Amino acid sequence: MRPLPAGSAPSLAPLRARIRAQAEGVVRACERASAEEAAAALAEARRAADAITERAVQAGEAAARSDAAQRSARRRRAAHELDLAGRESLRRELENRVVARARMLRTDPAYPRLLASLRERARELLGDDAAIEEHPDGGVVAVSGTRRLDLTLPALARAALGSPSEEVSALWMP
Repeated sequence: MRPLPAGSAPSLAPLRARIRAQAEGVVRACERASAEEAAAALAEARRAADAITERAVQAGEAAARSDAAQRSARRRRAAHELDLAGRESLRRELENRVVARARMLRTDPAYPRLLASLRERARELLGDDAAIEEHPDGGVVAVSGTRRLDLTLPALARAALGSPSEEVSALWMP
């Protein structure tokens, strides 16, 4: 390349100005395009962040509902178990009292008639050859071959408590 002749600078000034103006126009266009691209990317990033946040909120709410439901179910189960334990305790207490009262029938003047009735019932169920013995708790135990019949006062009291009669069932039903 050769240097320009002297005095050519003023005549090239308009060309330089036009080239400079074009370059500045290209720079401004590039800056506008870059700014638009950056704004679009930022908007897309915000939409993605909002969507992620929304999904996280929904997942958190669902997890909280599930956790609350599980805690509620555990509490209901615990309350139900306490209720059942209380009922069972009451049932055992009632059974103990009923069995104790049944044993007291041995001292009742009508006990000999009850004993005779129990012996007769044992013969009806096991036959006349059944071995029937009076039990120390009251009542009788009968045996015939491999069959055994427990008609003791405690066994009869427990059987009465276990019967499906409305009066007895009402004691255990809510």
